[in-house]
Amino acid sequence: MDDIPLSVLFGALGLFLLGSAFFSMSETGMMAVNRYKLKNLANQGHTGAKLAQKLLAQTDKLLGVILLGNNLINSASASLATVITFRLFGQSEAALGIATVVVTFAILVVSEATPKVIAATHPDRVAVITSYPLTLLLKLCYPIVWFVNLFVKAAIRLLRVQPHPETTQLTPEELRVLVLESSQMIAKKHQSMLLNLFELESCTVEDVMVPRSQLEMIDLDAPLETIRAQLMTCHHTRLPVYRGGFDNVVGFLHARKVLHLLGEELTLERLEGIVRPAYFIPSSTPLFTQLQHFQENHLRIAIVVDEYGEMMGLTTVEDILEQVVGEFTTQAPEQTRLAVIEPSGAFSVDGTMLLRDLNKLLDAHFPLDGPKTVNGLIVEHFQDIPEPGTCFRLQRYVFEVLQSQDRGVKRVRITPPT
Repeated sequence: MDDIPLSVLFGALGLFLLGSAFFSMSETGMMAVNRYKLKNLANQGHTGAKLAQKLLAQTDKLLGVILLGNNLINSASASLATVITFRLFGQSEAALGIATVVVTFAILVVSEATPKVIAATHPDRVAVITSYPLTLLLKLCYPIVWFVNLFVKAAIRLLRVQPHPETTQLTPEELRVLVLESSQMIAKKHQSMLLNLFELESCTVEDVMVPRSQLEMIDLDAPLETIRAQLMTCHHTRLPVYRGGFDNVVGFLHARKVLHLLGEELTLERLEGIVRPAYFIPSSTPLFTQLQHFQENHLRIAIVVDEYGEMMGLTTVEDILEQVVGEFTTQAPEQTRLAVIEPSGAFSVDGTMLLRDLNKLLDAHFPLDGPKTVNGLIVEHFQDIPEPGTCFRLQRYVFEVLQSQDRGVKRVRITPPT
């Protein structure tokens, strides 16, 4: 060793530090790589991505070859730095201390911190590039890695640790976070639609149905002139038809199929011949399930009933789709807008507005496991129907009842917190 020039020793030390940096960078890049991007590259035929996938499928062997190379090189670097220091300063305790400090600093900066920061910043690129030499090294050093892993597995068993392979399956909540974190690559409208898709399983038909009190229905027991007038002024194409009470719905009447009879003699028999049977669904059916049922049965509209079989309301395919893409149907002329922004910044809200829609409008977090509407929220708060002018605070929002009647709150003003 004394015959080797110092320049050669310094060159060898530099190569050792760079080799250690390679293994440190490889470890961080492989462990931090986005496996979905890697899988996408592999599906496109990228050789480096395929090699990286194979290495990650055997993590114990991958880490074995990386740590084997890194520790060997770091040990050699420490020994070489000691030789260089002894050649420069002589064999003394002070020289040994200097060598220890210098080589530790060099390994920390050149071989550990810097390459790991680079790999953590660009893990996908690093993993693909380093997969080539790592695959070759694993083949060359496989007997040694296999032997070392025997002791590693024995130690893991002694510690009663059950290693589980890395899985690429994501839960719905993890997918939601992934969509939220992808806001720079996904348009805001598309992001909103994707997030709404996750809610289809947690929302039920009751959350989106049109309540019975707002339905336009035809009574077959009413006089024919009354039915004729109702058909000529209706604002919907499909109308529920009942006989002997709202709970006895017998079917749906398509307004377009009966318009040609209005100019002729309209009879009850002709009317009943056009009525199509009603389709009943439970109020607790998840929206995604009900969308599938609509598709399988080739239907677009259904009557919602409670656990006692009593009619609660009506829902359509459009009501469910609007939960994903947003509102796209028009309202009847006599219907009031559910929410209006006032010049003061407050919101004038209809009592029938769904709490789910109110949360989206105000970016609020009113609970959804109880009342479904604004009216239900206020009535639950007071355990009574409040008089107009009543004010109260709920979750930092100020509520003012503008209009109420015997059956509930009709209109309320909501002032957000400043």
